[in-house]
Amino acid sequence: MVEKSSSPADLSGAKVGAVVVGGDFHGLGIMRSLGSRGVPICVVDDEHSIGRYSRYATHFVRAPNLRLEQETVDFLLAMGRRLNLQGWVLFPTRDEHVAMFSRHRCALAAFFRVPTPEWECVKWAWNKWNTYSLAEKLGIPIPKTWCPRTLEDLDAIDASFPIGVKPAVKEDFFYATKAKAWRANNRDELRDLFLKASSHVGSNEILVQEIIPGDGRCQFSSCVLFKNGVAIANMEAQRWRQHPPEFGRAATFVESIDLPEIVEPSLRFLREINYYGLAEVEYKLDHRDGKYKLLDVNARTWGFHALGRPAGVDFSYLLFADQVGEIVGPCRGRAGVGWIRMITDIPTSISDILHGRLNLGAYSDSLKHFSVESVFSPEDIFPSIAEIALLPYLAVKRGF
Repeated sequence: MVEKSSSPADLSGAKVGAVVVGGDFHGLGIMRSLGSRGVPICVVDDEHSIGRYSRYATHFVRAPNLRLEQETVDFLLAMGRRLNLQGWVLFPTRDEHVAMFSRHRCALAAFFRVPTPEWECVKWAWNKWNTYSLAEKLGIPIPKTWCPRTLEDLDAIDASFPIGVKPAVKEDFFYATKAKAWRANNRDELRDLFLKASSHVGSNEILVQEIIPGDGRCQFSSCVLFKNGVAIANMEAQRWRQHPPEFGRAATFVESIDLPEIVEPSLRFLREINYYGLAEVEYKLDHRDGKYKLLDVNARTWGFHALGRPAGVDFSYLLFADQVGEIVGPCRGRAGVGWIRMITDIPTSISDILHGRLNLGAYSDSLKHFSVESVFSPEDIFPSIAEIALLPYLAVKRGF
């Protein structure tokens, strides 16, 4: 395997740092959280990413392919030995890396500090069919969901249209389609989309799910650092804007709020699987019955995790501190703090305004009330310049 380094100097003798796997804006948030406190950072990516240009990137290593499981684990261990990163904290930023690190936790933990839990825990978040099955067992509301294996199973589903088609495991589906889910407006479309999805993932990984009415404004998140059955740090948040509007791949504008209704079921779920680490538990409010219905559990830092820092819960640093043995006291995020991803929020907002989903005044007001931008920072300017330069590459790689 070929490894490319931004600097010939190795990191021998440096204090305990963090290995951030993935240098997109998710990883950049981790880097800024830790790097601003003097923690050395090694960022690893197999893409052209903005994180390598951060002032906090002590070292950048280009990996050949971070989607190949055993090869990625071997690469990280070889890199860690070469750079003398023993004891550094390993931060995944993509779901496939969470799965890799959990399945190979013993090998990785012999060299790194690995906050990702074991596979027996992670599998309940990794596969959405597992997530929904456990949620139902625990009495946590979910959207009506089916997992058909054949066209006969599909035809037997008694559901109202429109209805969603989505993967139980996101990665292969997302990389092939650049979509989180598809909308079927009738039975024929449902059959066509099921067959199309089956060409990307196994039929046992395709979910059919009712569409809860409403856009991102109906989506809420319970964000926690969870340990020994309790939340050491927590914050709730509401998506005000997302893209696409119906099946949001990612939030574009988020605000911290107080919403105790989603805290207890989130902790109940995490307690049941004996979870440790950072997690975002996503819900959608169904105005038809007034229930918050669980959509997803992210067993890693989530897209807007950097919102926690100005809200008073710096999630990445709190996890790092716990990993290196510091005492982390209980803390809770304050409401009313905003996060924006301008590069996607601007086109999303223009579309929403043109389609009558957003008025210009509300958009203008929202721009006055955010505390953190996903990439731009006057103290760390080069990643935002790099992101603009990389826009054509990112558009092809991930789509809008």
